[in-house]
Amino acid sequence: MILQERRRAILRELEACGKVRVAELSQSMNCSEVTIRNDIKNMEQEGLLRRTHGGAIRLEKEDHRKYRAESIYRHMDRKRQIAACAYEYIEDRDTIIIDDASSSFYLALHIREHPEKQLAVVTNSLLVGNELAGVRHVELYMIGGHVGGHLAATMGESALHNMEQFHVDKGFIGVHSIHFDVGLTSIATPQMQVKRAILKAASQVFVLADSSKFGGGYVSVICPVKQVHRIITDSRISSEYIRQAEKEQIPLVIAGNTE
Repeated sequence: MILQERRRAILRELEACGKVRVAELSQSMNCSEVTIRNDIKNMEQEGLLRRTHGGAIRLEKEDHRKYRAESIYRHMDRKRQIAACAYEYIEDRDTIIIDDASSSFYLALHIREHPEKQLAVVTNSLLVGNELAGVRHVELYMIGGHVGGHLAATMGESALHNMEQFHVDKGFIGVHSIHFDVGLTSIATPQMQVKRAILKAASQVFVLADSSKFGGGYVSVICPVKQVHRIITDSRISSEYIRQAEKEQIPLVIAGNTE
């Protein structure tokens, strides 16, 4: 069975049953489980399904508008691709911080659907907390403080003080824009302060930024681009930015690449 036939068969099975198992698809299509897992991985990056441990589940239409904030649903396919790539940098038993950015929200969704790694997750995002609360393979810690922002998150002095109590292996943040000369930027001071606090709390910080985030205007500068461990973006980033990153040795990772 060729690639397109397998993909159509997987989608038909999802439409009929709501979920699929790698082992069962391998048998019915007479191909290896590795082939099916690769198909499912690529289909998830395209926003066609959600991977789970040992298989995949159908994307439910009502889930797409679970929250009112429009930024969550902008460039969904890119953000899922970036989240899947970011997840590969997380080790079993890691402690991590996830901020309130829309790209970080998709990392939380990916973690929820992948129980193979036991994680401790710290977040100031009410949306992330809502998705990960009660998930058996996640030990969840919420940052307290005043709730604000269009994505509903804690910020301000109480949140910053609370965050000082944590030290984690890895932090994952979104940004308003990326300028290689200026640095990573934030839309406003409260969000900038939270991201700076994460830089202090985490041994390594990963920036999750879809390709639309490169260039554009900005208000607050978080830090220079070389201060973070990796910047993870999607394959639609322009070749100009890729060349500049290589020239200036900026730690840029393109989701979908093997290196």
